[in-house]
Amino acid sequence: MFKTNPETHDLFRTPVDEVFIRNHLGRPQGLDADSWTLTVEGLVERPLRLDFQALQRLPQTEFTAVHECFGNPLHPTVPTRAVTNLEWVGVPLAEVLALAGPLPEARHVWLEGADRADFAGESDVNFLKDLPLEQARTEVVLAHRMNGEPLRPDHGYPVRAVAPLMFGTNSVKWLTRIVLAADRAEHLFTTRLYTRVLPGESEVRPVREKDVSSKLLSLRDGSTVPAGVRELAGYAWSSTEVTAVEVAVDDADWQPAELDARGPHPTWQRFRLRHDLAPGRHRIRCRATDSVGRVQPLTGDRNAVHEIAVVAE
Repeated sequence: MFKTNPETHDLFRTPVDEVFIRNHLGRPQGLDADSWTLTVEGLVERPLRLDFQALQRLPQTEFTAVHECFGNPLHPTVPTRAVTNLEWVGVPLAEVLALAGPLPEARHVWLEGADRADFAGESDVNFLKDLPLEQARTEVVLAHRMNGEPLRPDHGYPVRAVAPLMFGTNSVKWLTRIVLAADRAEHLFTTRLYTRVLPGESEVRPVREKDVSSKLLSLRDGSTVPAGVRELAGYAWSSTEVTAVEVAVDDADWQPAELDARGPHPTWQRFRLRHDLAPGRHRIRCRATDSVGRVQPLTGDRNAVHEIAVVAE
């Protein structure tokens, strides 16, 4: 299901009502905090089954992070720009893995949701993602609250995985099973869909770390605004810190925008540039660069520069 939500406002934390809803297999029915359990099995010393109360007794963490949909896996280069910035509360996956005791031969973590349906020619398939063990142990949180409230059913209630440095496809909703394994999972959503070849490379790799990207939010595409000095602003994000954002109006050169630092959490970063808009129609674009030197492409990929058109009068 791909539910269209109102476009994200120019707010640091996205209201829950504006968070995009994406799933391929439909929302599972009958999940609640009283009956929910999480099993941890496979290459572990102590297989576990935790209920919601046991999970809540474990050490908790709170953080704010960008949450971005990669897009349609059948069309991986088409921009969707479905992105939010959210506050999460949950248990670090490392705490749960410590209880289970991964065996030395464990190299991968499989995260399995309760959603199941027919999809892309496969019958009765479930949603499953895999991650390298050390990366999952360091980065993944088992979240049960979003923006100060319990997860809503469409967002993974009662518990979901959150991988804050990765695309949302890795943040498995309605999480019910974790398997530790020596190898990657051969599965529709691991090795057949959500894979890509990055520019300049020839090797197919799984969709994981976020691209560098940015989005204009202070003005809406297609809107009419008063002529004169306007603030052209929005947010930029990446799997690492964004170090620069440039804005171009019409055919003029790219101009450096003022950019907020990211801070201790992997949030998006606000940028702004004041520009005098003459009466008439204008094309406005933004382009971000991150700390490892990645720059948004002008065209041709899912993170191509964001462009809007406005009329000043």
